[in-house]
Amino acid sequence: MTTQPTSPATTDKDTPRPGKASASMTAIRPERFGYEQARHLLWRAGFGGTPAQIQTLAAWGPERSVDYLLDYDKVNADPIKGDLFDRDIMSPLSQEDREAYRKAQRAQDEDALAKFRAERQNRERSDRAQMTEIQKWWLKRMIETPRPLEEKMTLFWHGILATNYRTIENSYHMYLQNQMLRRNAVGNFGTMLFELIRDPAMIKYLDNDESRKNRPNENLAREIMELFALGVGNYTEKDIKEGARALTGYTFRDDDFFYDQQNHDNGEKSILGKKAPLDGDGFVKAILETRACSAYIARRVYTFFVAELPPMERLPDRDLDPTTRTVLSSLSGTLLAGKYDLKPMLRKLFLSEHFYDQRFMGDQIKSPVVLVVGAMRSLNTPVRDLGILNDALDLMGQNIFFPPSVKGWEGGRSWINTSTLFVRQNILTFLLTGKKPVGYDATADSTKYDPSGLLSEFAKADPSASTDPGRVVDYMMKLTLGRTPPSAKETLANFARSRGGAITPDVMTALLLIITTMPEYQLC
Repeated sequence: MTTQPTSPATTDKDTPRPGKASASMTAIRPERFGYEQARHLLWRAGFGGTPAQIQTLAAWGPERSVDYLLDYDKVNADPIKGDLFDRDIMSPLSQEDREAYRKAQRAQDEDALAKFRAERQNRERSDRAQMTEIQKWWLKRMIETPRPLEEKMTLFWHGILATNYRTIENSYHMYLQNQMLRRNAVGNFGTMLFELIRDPAMIKYLDNDESRKNRPNENLAREIMELFALGVGNYTEKDIKEGARALTGYTFRDDDFFYDQQNHDNGEKSILGKKAPLDGDGFVKAILETRACSAYIARRVYTFFVAELPPMERLPDRDLDPTTRTVLSSLSGTLLAGKYDLKPMLRKLFLSEHFYDQRFMGDQIKSPVVLVVGAMRSLNTPVRDLGILNDALDLMGQNIFFPPSVKGWEGGRSWINTSTLFVRQNILTFLLTGKKPVGYDATADSTKYDPSGLLSEFAKADPSASTDPGRVVDYMMKLTLGRTPPSAKETLANFARSRGGAITPDVMTALLLIITTMPEYQLC
């Protein structure tokens, strides 16, 4: 384990990147784990880190750092209270109200029916307002959590096991699903899949509440196989039809799963080679016993944390380059050996030489959530107005709890276009200064950003360096970009000197305003 953190000014980030990544899944040696690697780990396994956090991990070395991030249950965090949100806004009508409604229908009592419609509309408005509050609650949790990997993995699963509030129209069910994803974030994928077929939000989203014994709905079975657990080419249409039969009777009442035995097809099914009178659990077990499942999850994890891979239907595993195939096989094997426990696979990945290959550093486009949350966590900007941040995420294409389809967000290059890039730059300006495209945040003066703390670690090592514009710019660019483009460094250093040469908070904020507009800042 290293005893002294590597200075960001002495890393070799700007050396040419090799054309071919290392396929080694051997753990990176402690002497090769410094500032650069610690920064990479914090961005990929979380939402970035402050200079102090980066230096701490660099001093800890790889094993202690990875274990600290993975074993987050040992880190105290605010518990999620059961009564944080109202569970009764969209509760079903009582028996008495249902009878009154039917009576009004029979009597064609338009006044009474209008009251029922008005009440329904009021509840829907309240529920939409609560959904907005839940969005802000999760965003705030991502910003403030001492367990960054927990929230990053919750976001990962939200993008794979995707459900959209507009279809469900029950904010509390979305909140319950979010808790389920967090509960299983680095737990066992099999456990999560068993919970998923009992999740009211997913059941509603994929119409399994409308599935009938003699008319099974195939949506849930299809999406579990195609998008959640196996991938295209690893099942047949017959498997889907039989899976839909197995899932009949899996529905919910109010906020709880309900197994409607009278509506379950008890007949024999044949799913992925298993033949028996399978129910929903049997359907999930058949999937988990298929080698393609561990391979599929390993690929999705790799795409999220290391490097973007095209969908399986466009580029099957067999057609990937040998290095990627080797790494995916190692991850898949670890997942399978651990009986779908996710933590051993993630630990293997985050410790591997492959993960820290120069080819992958600063090569992933930040999603809108990672951009916004990462800026606040790494630069210590004020949170400001969560409503504005939430609206910006929507404009940038990642409205949490509203993924565009059951496929989740496409990610990668789809995050960047002329429209979203404009919003990306504006929201960073807002975080740094409080300035909106029109006007200022009302709290901008009382929550003025002071970036001086970013230099504290730098000043400890060499007090004179923190007053040298050239060295400060080098330090700030290594923190924000992970590298120091030579031409940009000289331009920014000259800019700082032109402001009097003193590194004041205003000068640092001005430097950050310039740096965050650079293309490299969109990457991590």
